[in-house]
Parts: sequence; structure tokens; C-alpha cells
Amino acid sequence: MKKSLIALALVSSVAVADEGMWMPQQLPEIADKLKAAGLELDPNELTQLTEFPMGAVVSLGGCSASFVSPQGLVVTNHHCVYNSIAYNSTPENDLLANGFLAATMDEEVAAAPGSRIYVTKAVENVTTQVIDAETAKLTGKDRVDAIEENYKRIVAQCEEDAGHRCSVSSFYGGLEYYLIKQLEIKDVRLVHAPAEGVGKFGGDTDNWMWPRHTGDYSFYRAYVSPAGESAEFAEENVPYQPEHHLTIASEALDEGDFVMALGYPGRTNRHRLPSEVENTFTWSYPNTVERFRDNLDIIAAQTEDNKDAELKYASRVAGLNNYLKNRQGMLDSFANSDLLQRKQAEHQALKEWVSSSAENGAAYAEDLQAIEQLLAERHAGERDDYYRSLATPRLLGMASVLYKLSQEQVKPDAEREAGYQERDLPRFEAYVAGFDRSYDASVEMALDFYNLKNYLQTPAEQRDAIFDNALGLQAEMSDAELRDLIARWYAETDLSELDVRNALLEATPSQFADSNDVFVQAAVALYPQQQAEQDKAEELAGQIQAAYANYMRAKIAFMRQQGEAVYPDANSTLRVTYGTVTGRDHGTYDGTAWTAFTTLRGIQQKATGEGEFNAPQAQLDAIKNENYADYYVESLDSVPVNYLATLDITGGNSGSAVLNGKAELVGLAFDGTLDSIISDWDFNIDNSRSIQVDSRFMLWQMEVVDGADNLLKELGIK
Repeated sequence: MKKSLIALALVSSVAVADEGMWMPQQLPEIADKLKAAGLELDPNELTQLTEFPMGAVVSLGGCSASFVSPQGLVVTNHHCVYNSIAYNSTPENDLLANGFLAATMDEEVAAAPGSRIYVTKAVENVTTQVIDAETAKLTGKDRVDAIEENYKRIVAQCEEDAGHRCSVSSFYGGLEYYLIKQLEIKDVRLVHAPAEGVGKFGGDTDNWMWPRHTGDYSFYRAYVSPAGESAEFAEENVPYQPEHHLTIASEALDEGDFVMALGYPGRTNRHRLPSEVENTFTWSYPNTVERFRDNLDIIAAQTEDNKDAELKYASRVAGLNNYLKNRQGMLDSFANSDLLQRKQAEHQALKEWVSSSAENGAAYAEDLQAIEQLLAERHAGERDDYYRSLATPRLLGMASVLYKLSQEQVKPDAEREAGYQERDLPRFEAYVAGFDRSYDASVEMALDFYNLKNYLQTPAEQRDAIFDNALGLQAEMSDAELRDLIARWYAETDLSELDVRNALLEATPSQFADSNDVFVQAAVALYPQQQAEQDKAEELAGQIQAAYANYMRAKIAFMRQQGEAVYPDANSTLRVTYGTVTGRDHGTYDGTAWTAFTTLRGIQQKATGEGEFNAPQAQLDAIKNENYADYYVESLDSVPVNYLATLDITGGNSGSAVLNGKAELVGLAFDGTLDSIISDWDFNIDNSRSIQVDSRFMLWQMEVVDGADNLLKELGIK
């Protein structure tokens, strides 16, 4: 009976207006709603991943992007290529501050090591292959191991098609699994990024805020071998020619218009249990906020008079600031909501529904009770290990990862742990190669002191004797003694040298054991305990996986009976969300209505010439002279910069193509508003607004300010 219930729930999904990060294959089920909202395409066209427009949408492995020319030109957010801009920046040639424009393809520069463009080629339901009849009988670590073996077999078969990257993603809490096959483009080059005073205008002050005036866009280009195959960076490589690319909208975008975002949202948590909500908002997020604030203060102090170090940590600082504001915004929203109480009431209703139905009770009641107990065990363990998990120095973390890689490499490839197989070696090589441009010893020493001091102040029962012995830590160390110990570590290590790190990529376990490097020695000493801890965690994870899947079976069937949506939580796979260009009749922070569009006037009004509001003088001159080119909008009496829409997005959607009803590009999603980011847990259509950079502003900036005529021609504009 369970099978029929879940099938009914999945097939008969019901949508709430504008809510939902829909799997492309689900869209025919909401076709009427899409057409009524303004989609002019046949919704069935959106299910064809290798056809237009889905075939133009790509992943950067953390952000979304899209092909916008037949020559592999890719548009995404400025903050999604920020690391590549920083990687190519030096104190003498600060691309972050000044921007970058390759006038020809020969002038394009390699993106940061490890940068990738993933083009989805196929999606297949492999649930019965991952959870086969034998695996379904298992629990604990045995279940985890069996799932991993099945996963590796499926992926290995898929990747027999050279140049492709395959993965198996879990949906509905481990209830379903899909195989995603993607072309992996390894030669990624930076083409154009506006100055930081455009791409990051408003900085952290305006982050998650409205009104907004940020030109959050940049361009990569995908390259392949002359034979058209995936290849590492090489001079002879040629631009990739995608089968489909997006075109810029030819008609003006107005308030009330239909829009949809196509991208790869990271994670949402709308199906979580009340205990998970409580643990997150009363413990996890508050601790995260405190730690990030302190880390930012430490990095700022250490890089204040060191421009090279400032550039090295620019991407990390941007990420920390973004997550800090995100988490604090969620905490503020949670404090002013009844989210936990509603979750508790919903869960109680689910339990009552299960217990009142003879056909559902036996199937689900036991798992509903088990999942609570198992989650409580996990949460307790996370709290006990919190400070110890943070105390690992970054160089020790690298040494530990590379030592584990050496241990796995002595095994046949099929027997290695997922993440440490031959297919994963490029990721390790990029990690090692890119380390120099994100590392400064003085910064890391200061961060180590902060984390280790906190760890040493924890109760004795939460301390780890093996960890302490490996690093020479003592309970009663003074601040001066701890600083001296850390200084000795960095004086005795060679891991800051690229050739040393490269050698460790190929080192055997015995060569690691013979090393005199303090961090390598510690990694070797800690390895047995880390493996034991991993085995213990996997035992618990296997029990949770089995119970969570049945919990989701019950919840989906219950939600279906209530007429609610049953799209899966976001999990970094391709999704479609739709809505309208819409302001808000109330603004939480200023008590006034929020208009749907901002304009160039706002840049002029905000620009101070310093810091986060340092708009380029050429841009300000163009605005002052009312040089609007062909992008003037009469109703706004200016050029639109950003706009609000009711798109259901989250992290990972950054860079998502926002299309009109004809599937023409009208902008890029890049942010949400601070009081609506809790929609990761609790969607509210009244407050939820996404923020997009308007394609008309992108074109205006490129034409009038940056002189990117070569790219405008490639885009079909000039």
C-alpha cells in the first residue's frame, strides 16, 4: 500500500501560486498554472533537457549560468566569478577594483583552478538501482556502504562516456534517487567582469536589501579540445559550441509580467522535522553567526596593511559576509515568526493521521518515532564535537585530506571511498594548485589561535586526547604559550610550498609516515581515530536514511491529502520556478512600499566615491549626462537596474537565467530580501521576493561605460 500512496502523491502534485522549485519532469503536472501565469511555450518543452531553453542552462558547481552565444559565452553573476577575478588580481593589476574586459578571445584568461562548467545531458530515475531489494533490508553502516557501492557502480557506468561527470542525487529525504549526467567543461576562461563598484555596488551594506542597484553580472567562456571534447586548459583549445543558447529579450519587461528562473538551487529545508528546526535556529545558526563575525574581524585585522593578503582573502571574506547576513536574517525572521509552533502542529497532525488510519499506521508509526530519537542522537553529537571540529588548522586539514587520499589510492579504484577515486583527482589537484592565492600564514595563525583557544576552554570530557597529543596542546596553556606553539608549527611546515603539496598528491602512506612536517605527522596520528569516527557517523546515518525515507512517504501522502505541493527540497539539481515581476506594498525596514524596479538615479544618489559605494566615474558621468543609449524606459524616466519578482529561489540560484514567457533572457537572479530568506525553511508569498539584475542594465553598462562592443556584437545586440 505504501508504494501506491507515494506514487499517487508524486504524480498528482498540487502547486501553491508561485511557490515551488520544480523538477523539469514535473512541469506537465502544473501546465495549466504555468500557462495561466504567462508562459507562452508548451510546458512540455521545458522537460527536454537537451533542447531549448533547458539545454542552454548550465551549472558552475555552486552557481547557475547560461550560454548566451554560439561561441560558448556564458553569463552568470559577478559574485559567482569573484574567485576567478581575485585569482587573476595582483596589487599591480587589481582586476577586482578595475574590472576586466578581453577585447579578443586571445586576451581571455584562465579562471581559478578547479573552475568548471557542467552541461546537463540526461536525468534518469535510478531509485531501484540505488535501493535494490538487498539494500532495502539493511540498516546502519551496512546500508550506507551498500548505497555507496551501488552509487559508484552507476556513476562508473555513466562516466564510461569520456568527458562527462555523473552523480546520483537524493530526493525526498532518500526516498528517490536520480542519475544526473553532465558534460564537464574543464577549460573555463574569464571574459568580462565590471568593476567592483558595479558588480558589488552596495557591498555588504546592501546585501539582501531593497532597493538595490548592483550590476551583479560577468562572463565566462567554455573551451574544449579542437575535436570538441572536454579538455584541460590548453592554448590550442577552441570555444565550445553549445547546441542551444539564450537570446536577450527584444521586448520591455514590465511590472506584472511572467518570469521564470532556470537554475541549480542549493538546499532548502521545507520538509524538515520540528526538532531539526529547533536545533538549527536555537543552536546551529547562532553559533555560526558568532564564529563568522569573529573570523571576519580577525581577517580584517591581519590584512589591513597587506594588499596581497587582502586580495587572497577577498573571496573568502565576501562569502563569510554573505552567509553571516543570511544566517542573521534567518534568525531575526525566526524570532518574529511562529515557524516552530506551526511545524510542531503540522507534525502532530501527521502523527494523528498515521495513527488514525489502519492502512497507514503500521507502515509509518514506528519510523516516525525512530527518526526523532535518531536525530536527537545526531544533534547531541554535533554539539559535543563543535569546538573540536573547528579547531583543526587549515594546513592540518589539507594534510589530512591528502593522507586519506594516499590511503585510498592503494586500493583498486572501484573499492575506494566515493570522493577519492580517479575521477576525483582533478578536484584535489585544483585544491592544491589554488591554495597559494588564498593563503597567508599570518592570517591562518590568527584564526588558529582563535579556534584553538575556544577549544581549550571546553570541558575536559569534550576534549580529544589524541588530537591534543598530535598537536602538543595542553589544557592550561596561556595565550602566549599557545601563540608560541602555533608559531612553531608554521616555522616547521613546508606545506605552503606548491612543490611539496604536489609531491603529497602522489605520496604513499609510508612516505607520509616518514615525513617530518608537523602537520603531516599530526594527520598520520589522527587518521585511525578519524576513520573510527566516520564509521560511527555512517552507522547513525544509515539508520536515519531508512527512517527518513519512510517519514517522507508518510508526509507526502499526508500533504497530498491536504492539497499541498509536494515538490522535493532543493538539492543542487536543475529546477524551474516561476512568478511575476512584483514589488511589495510594505517594506519591513523602512515602512514604505517597494517599487518593482530601481533605476540609474539610485546609483547616483548612493555613490559616495568610497568603499562599497565607489561607482566608477565613467558610469556616474554617463548617468549625469543622461546617456541612456537604447535602454531608456519612459515609465521609469531612466534605465532599470534591478527588479523584484516572486521567484522561489535560494543559494545556488545565483546566476540563474530569468526568462520571460517567450524564454528570452530578461535578467539574472542574484539575491533575495532579508526578511524572506527564511523561505529556505518556510515559504511566504507575501514576503518572498527575489532580486534580479535587469538585462537592460547589463547591456547599458557594457555599451556606455565599459565599451564591450565585441561582446555586444556576439550577443546579437550590435
